[in-house]
Amino acid sequence: MRHRAVRKKLGRSSSHRQALVTGLVCNLIKERRITTTVQKAKIARSLAEKMVTMARPGTLSARRHAISLLHQVDVVETLFAEIVPICEGRAGGYTRVLKLGRRGSDGSEMALLEWVGRKTEVATA
Repeated sequence: MRHRAVRKKLGRSSSHRQALVTGLVCNLIKERRITTTVQKAKIARSLAEKMVTMARPGTLSARRHAISLLHQVDVVETLFAEIVPICEGRAGGYTRVLKLGRRGSDGSEMALLEWVGRKTEVATA
């Protein structure tokens, strides 16, 4: 039964889905903005915001927990050094999802996922 099931499956196994979302969040931290489908952006947004909330205290245990989830030490260092100071003073809502329209090849709804602290430059595709 699927009573109160809220997790989107994206047509993947749980390990594949976890790797996909982790990769999206790591790329978001590295590149500051990524273009993906709306469904993937919404799922990645939740993990990205949890990572910022976890990193805000800046403790060693928070850093170790972030490394255990993201599996990339350099990305975690970027998160603690650059992303968290941008989000300082916010109670939440560190990312935004901007819809870009449909992809030409298969018609999937595309979106731009980016951090709120940067200026938006939406280019229509």
